[in-house]
Amino acid sequence: MKRFIVASLLLGLITNANAAVIFAGQSKAAAVCSQCHGIKTPSADAPFPSLAGRDEAYLKSALKQYRDKTRKSDIMNAIAGSLSDADIDNLAAYYSKQKP
Repeated sequence: MKRFIVASLLLGLITNANAAVIFAGQSKAAAVCSQCHGIKTPSADAPFPSLAGRDEAYLKSALKQYRDKTRKSDIMNAIAGSLSDADIDNLAAYYSKQKP
């Protein structure tokens, strides 16, 4: 019985942690990414493709490459240069969970 209670509590903590990560990603996306990529689907005037539903590992890798300037884009190098590892994790988690 104790194991069940502990497992239930841990599952609740994990679920809450995931929700917090996704919320943080959503907040950062609204502030940083949405003007060019949109949130779930690109707006008519969004100049770049939607990130919704992209693979989480791909998004993390791409953002880290932009931040480290091993992937070149003047705009993305500048934007990603200000992102922490936590920001990148949160953004990737958020966008990967969105339906395109």
